[in-house]
Amino acid sequence: MEAERTDSSDRRTKFATLASKRVNRASHAIKTIGNLSNRSNYDWTEQDVKKIIRELRKAVKEVEDRFLGTKGPASGDFFIKP
Repeated sequence: MEAERTDSSDRRTKFATLASKRVNRASHAIKTIGNLSNRSNYDWTEQDVKKIIRELRKAVKEVEDRFLGTKGPASGDFFIKP
């Protein structure tokens, strides 16, 4: 019984540690995408922005579905034509 509790506690600790690191890394990456909004440095269209936002929302939805057990098909890599 004690080993079961320790295993559960270890798994919870591992989850909390990894989730914190990964969410912080993802949040930072999303913020750096926001840096692309600087018109002085980059040329983008409204269509590009909509495509980026759609892809980010889709990725969040896939994560949510996995946690809720309603996992759908994984999406491919994102690409904007130059």
